[in-house]
Amino acid sequence: MTSTLGYAILGLLARRPRTGYDLARLMERPVGWFWTASHSQIYPELARLERDELVEHVDVDAAGPRQSKIYSATDSGMAALRAWVASDLVPQPVRDLEVLRLWSLWAVDPDTAKDLVQRARAVHSQRLAAYEAERDSVVDDPDAYDPTSPTFASRVTLEGGIRSRRAAIEWLDWLTDQLAEGSPS
Repeated sequence: MTSTLGYAILGLLARRPRTGYDLARLMERPVGWFWTASHSQIYPELARLERDELVEHVDVDAAGPRQSKIYSATDSGMAALRAWVASDLVPQPVRDLEVLRLWSLWAVDPDTAKDLVQRARAVHSQRLAAYEAERDSVVDDPDAYDPTSPTFASRVTLEGGIRSRRAAIEWLDWLTDQLAEGSPS
């Protein structure tokens, strides 16, 4: 059975062949916007995917004494990715450290609470700006509107990120107002 990380890797390799280093870099951004994996997790997962014949590699000359491996999804890997994408969604537990802290906001003094909310808002604002910049870099590409293109998927997931960051900022602004109002008289 393929892990979620395996499907993330297959999704990257389905777009085009890549080295393990390329995969690790892309796990930081753009995939890191919604799914993360460390460099040390990627190579063992590539080995499992290759053992299961979902990916394959070719050796190519590289700078330095060792060759590089360029991985690509096999036909079986593409079939597994398609089946996974089309499968039933299973509700996932949410692990949101920000919300967990805000849930206990009552435990700190009002100034600390306001500071936490403002810091959270700043993080969401920075992420929103990054999502918008990345989305804006693809909106003029005709492939961004072709549902069979990876660029389309990139654009629409970035749009989802934009909308969720805007909603988070709106909620944090509301929370700031709630903190300022205090208890009703």
